[in-house]
Amino acid sequence: MATILRDWSYRYQWLYDGISRLAALSVGGEARFRQLPLQGLTLHSDTQILDLCCGSGQATQFLVNSSQNVTGLDASPLSLQRARKNVPNATYLEAFAEDMPFADNLFDVVHTSAALHEMHPEQLRKIIQQVYRVLKPGGVFTLVDFHPPTNPIFWPGLSVFFWLFETETAWELLKTDLAGLLREYGFEVGEPMLYAGGSLQVIQASK
Repeated sequence: MATILRDWSYRYQWLYDGISRLAALSVGGEARFRQLPLQGLTLHSDTQILDLCCGSGQATQFLVNSSQNVTGLDASPLSLQRARKNVPNATYLEAFAEDMPFADNLFDVVHTSAALHEMHPEQLRKIIQQVYRVLKPGGVFTLVDFHPPTNPIFWPGLSVFFWLFETETAWELLKTDLAGLLREYGFEVGEPMLYAGGSLQVIQASK
C-alpha cells in the first residue's frame, strides 16, 4: 500500500503541508483540526507540554500559543530541522516515541496529532506505556487520529487517501479500540469524540 506520493510528502514540506490542509477541510480547516485535541483543556504559560511525534511543527505552532514550556519529540532529524525553523520557541529532542528519554511524571499534557496510525501494534503499546510514565498524575494524553467512518459516505475518500499515502499500520489502527487500549494501561478515558463522518477521533485520557 501507499504510493510514491507518500515518500514525496515527507521529502517536500510544501507537499506535506498542502495535503494536510486539504485533508483538514473535512473539519473546517487546518486551524480547527489542530485545535480539536485541545478542546476543554486548561493550558497556562507554565503548562509542561510534550508534542509527541511533532514532525515539522505543524501542531507545535498552536501549542506554543498556550504555553512557554513546549517540547517537541520526533525520530526524524529532517523533521526536527524543519520544526526548529518553523517554531523556534519550542524545545526539541530527537528520540523514538517508544523509548522517551524523559523522567517519570514530567509533563502535564502529552499531545500527538495523526501519528499513532504510523505505528505497528507492538510499537503502539510501548508508546502508550511511555506516555503514561512521563505524564504527571492527573495529566492528560490528548490525541487525534483516524477512526472507521460511521458515515459510509466517508469510506471511499478515506480508502483512496490510505492507498495514496498510508501503509498497513493505518488500516491496523482502524481495527484497534484505541480508547480500550489506553484503559488497559491505566488511563481514564471517556468516549472518543468523532469528526468528519466518524473518520477522525479525538481522545483525551487522564492518568
